[in-house]
Amino acid sequence: MLAVATRALDLHWGVGEVALALWTIAGGVALFFGLMVLQATLAFWTVESLEVVNVVTYGGVQAAQYPLGFYTSWFRNFLIFVVPIACIAYFPVLAILHKADPLGAPEWFLPLAPAVGFAFLATSFVAWRFGVRKYTSTGT
Repeated sequence: MLAVATRALDLHWGVGEVALALWTIAGGVALFFGLMVLQATLAFWTVESLEVVNVVTYGGVQAAQYPLGFYTSWFRNFLIFVVPIACIAYFPVLAILHKADPLGAPEWFLPLAPAVGFAFLATSFVAWRFGVRKYTSTGT
């Protein structure tokens, strides 16, 4: 699909674009690993935590297929600040395509956005540590 899109857009991949694509993949891996850590953390207090995370992961993948401007502001903010899928799927693509964000994100942020995936992972580990400290067994 990437080859077809590259050809259709007449996109020329330089070293910077390839590096940004690899950086974006790494940020995406960190984000989704963070979601799995949060799912495991939720298991301390819920019975069906996997279903909650499935809504976010599968729904997020579907939502990431469209530009952010397509969504209402509360959902855009959710995709940027709560579960930052937009930082993996939207902002880096704008940087690779050398396009400005029509919603107004600063140009310097676009290639740095995948770092948010690593920040999300770090936050997930903090939540995990909290869960481990507060966990009490049923004793059975």
